[in-house]
Amino acid sequence: MNDILGGFLYRVVHIVVHVNAMGLMTDCGELLGLDTLKWVHANFHLTQKNPSALSKPNNTLLVLEILNYRLLPLYRYEGKSKSLMYDVSKIVGTIKGKRGDHRAFRLAENLCMNLILSLREFFPVKKDGKGSTEFTETLNRITVITLAIIIKTRGIAEAEHLYLPTMLEQIMGSSQHMWSDKTLRYFPPALRDALIGRVDKRGLAIQAWQQAEATVINQCTNLLSPSADPKYVRTYVSHSFPQHKQYLCAGAWILMHGHPENINSANLACVLREFSPEEVTANIYTLVDVLLHHVHVELQRGHLLQDLLLKACMNLAFFIWTHELLPLDILLLALIDRDDDPHALHIVISLLERQELQQRIKLFAVVRGPPEHWLVNGIFKRGELHKALGSHLSGKDRFPVFFDDIAARLLPVIPLIVYRLIENDAMEHAERVLAMYRPLLVYHPLRFTFVRDILAYFYGHLPGKLIIRILNVLDIGKIPFADSFPSYIQQIPAPPTPSADYFATLLFSLVNNVVAPFSMNPKPGSLSDGSYHCARVVHNKVAPQSGSTNAGDGHKAFYQLQDPGTCTQLVLETAVIELLSLPVSAAYIVSSLVNFVIHIQPTLIQSSSVTLGGTNSAGQMSALPTSPSGGSTDSMNTSRPNQPSSGINTSNFVSRSGYTYQQLSCLLIQACGLLLAQLPQEFHIQLYIEVSRLLKESWWLEDGNKLPGELESAVNYALLDPSWAVQDNTSTAIGNMVALLHSFFSNLAQEWLEGAHLIIKNLRPVASVAMLRIAFRIIGPLLPRLANAHTLFNKTLSLLLSMLVDVFGKNSQIPTQASEITDLIDFFHHVIHYEGQGGPVQSNSRARPEVLALFGRASESLRPDVQHLLSHLKTDVNSSIYAATHPKLVQNLVQS
Repeated sequence: MNDILGGFLYRVVHIVVHVNAMGLMTDCGELLGLDTLKWVHANFHLTQKNPSALSKPNNTLLVLEILNYRLLPLYRYEGKSKSLMYDVSKIVGTIKGKRGDHRAFRLAENLCMNLILSLREFFPVKKDGKGSTEFTETLNRITVITLAIIIKTRGIAEAEHLYLPTMLEQIMGSSQHMWSDKTLRYFPPALRDALIGRVDKRGLAIQAWQQAEATVINQCTNLLSPSADPKYVRTYVSHSFPQHKQYLCAGAWILMHGHPENINSANLACVLREFSPEEVTANIYTLVDVLLHHVHVELQRGHLLQDLLLKACMNLAFFIWTHELLPLDILLLALIDRDDDPHALHIVISLLERQELQQRIKLFAVVRGPPEHWLVNGIFKRGELHKALGSHLSGKDRFPVFFDDIAARLLPVIPLIVYRLIENDAMEHAERVLAMYRPLLVYHPLRFTFVRDILAYFYGHLPGKLIIRILNVLDIGKIPFADSFPSYIQQIPAPPTPSADYFATLLFSLVNNVVAPFSMNPKPGSLSDGSYHCARVVHNKVAPQSGSTNAGDGHKAFYQLQDPGTCTQLVLETAVIELLSLPVSAAYIVSSLVNFVIHIQPTLIQSSSVTLGGTNSAGQMSALPTSPSGGSTDSMNTSRPNQPSSGINTSNFVSRSGYTYQQLSCLLIQACGLLLAQLPQEFHIQLYIEVSRLLKESWWLEDGNKLPGELESAVNYALLDPSWAVQDNTSTAIGNMVALLHSFFSNLAQEWLEGAHLIIKNLRPVASVAMLRIAFRIIGPLLPRLANAHTLFNKTLSLLLSMLVDVFGKNSQIPTQASEITDLIDFFHHVIHYEGQGGPVQSNSRARPEVLALFGRASESLRPDVQHLLSHLKTDVNSSIYAATHPKLVQNLVQS
């Protein structure tokens, strides 16, 4: 363990020095406290000469306190949270079975909780991926919840899906827990399906308790009666059956009979301190099961529920507050994990409302001072050990605390309680907890992420009043919300509907702060110039900094943007929070964004024309054609449906952007795709539906008077990349839609790409080569990205082949020539070799047999002239050029 802590010190100093060199903190001493920083530096050099320096308990405790209560955001900013989690889990695994080492263990466990909950990408629970976890029962349960949040709100890759079952086996191998149906219904399908068959062993646990109850009660009577001999403590610890030790607190509960004074608290405290930390945890989980079972038994005997719950809370107060025998954070986690029992959450709410805890929170705020501790001058005042941690954790320890406190230990727990209350439709209780514990949550190191994730995880299920309460967890003055955003979430009978201007401003903000700029020197005072950037986006709520966030992404002081870490992330995630909070449907939001970007060029040119007196910066006509036929008179056909006017005033953005309207339109499309990719899957589905509708309703594709040649020419114009098309005024709504989808896909988790199949399903049956090309242009670029996700690659390829059959099938009546799609056949040939190679095609690349088999089956439904084009992609040696030149491939297929 000394090696691990020595590594901690090395990385602490390295990161602090590195961040200070980047200019992200004004003074390292402000982050840690000057005396603490001096200690870190001194001991860092000391450990180079004397590694045993960290064997001293006070040094160990101080390092863990610094990490948990000061450096957590900094580790996340540097991307080191995962490696720190692995290191801390080793400490937890080392001391969880050691008797009496409760203070260091609970601190390390709490640090590990915060680290696990801070991770927002899929992570193996073992660094080497082998063996069972070193986590405790509590950490295993929190890991599963974190995985649920990550998978549901951010998605995971195909390869990570394959590892998920193994990872769950590692986590749950030694766990007896099973989540309630109310919790599982919010889990993502991949995780829910993996856990749904797991047997809940709570009934077995109660049976085991009933079998051991007589023996346990006899032992507890000898140990815990008011007149019990103190010497019996040693006898109990040394000679009690190991399997009976987990029932000590449950036995004490039964002996109380609603009167905690019946228990010899001194003997109970001595025994619990002699237990290992994991034995205390097992006692807590068993106590909760027995408590809830006892309530049901007493109800059947005719006792009133209100009286039973009141006694339960009084008895728990004896354990927690009166004699401080058990850690509150673990007890609360054990109770919320039993939300399948209707009384568990009522007990949790009662405990959270008790005055003892409220006074602790107030005292913590007074001792801790403001959350922005780096702004406070002077020496940090250490807290008194017993007042901060209580009897059980302090024991005979005399080392003072720096930042640790029972209230601080609740920081990772309160958000989990809110999650569980929402899962159980207890919205009013969730709102009350957030209001009651807002003074504590201001110290949460990752509260911005908590707000973003809870809105995404429960999107569509949260009432407006609760959403506002969740938003109030944030320090609103430091969050760059749009000026009009508060008016849209007011709790009034008819709040205004978000306007088109609102969505346009949101996208311009992303262009200004998030999307990578063109390689150009923006003119002074432009949107892409740093001087204007900070003042506009943050609305003067944070002091402007020099330099462009796009370029450096770190020119704001770190302590101003601890969570989510950088200014770019802050602006992007703020836009996500806004959209998730709006009291309008996902369909309305998606439709507003899509309709803005697909008609963006005419909007910008019109604004540019107004600003520059009727001509744009290139001296071109202000009326940009919206059909694929370029500048021909057909594009101005007044018989087609008129596009709705956006009503957006963009002249200020265009004039101050430093970009031409062509460049700005491309950046806005990229920004829209990036933003939509951050939102939950409900928004993705609406995007696919909206795109399908717009494609099918395109006036020039529906025009039956168009000749195939004209339609082909139109499609060629429509599918030009906007960065090319805008240069000669051939940008179109369809071209912009395709570009939007490509930007969206490039920022989307691989797991969620399968949803794009909905576009193809909505467009089928395809009735023209033009629509076939559009579909290929949308979906085709996904195939190389899926080269290592074979199942999803095969599904996507099958959809494209099915569309090919729609147009060129034996039963198709569409007048087409096979020569029209030779380029698509070439694309097929290249992409399956790319997938077979797992990367760029080489001279020896080979397609996989099952992929060739897909072409063989599809070819049976195609016309002979198209079959001929695919003949080299069959696995039949008699008719396939490809198979005839690669006989080993055929042999392998036959053998399989």
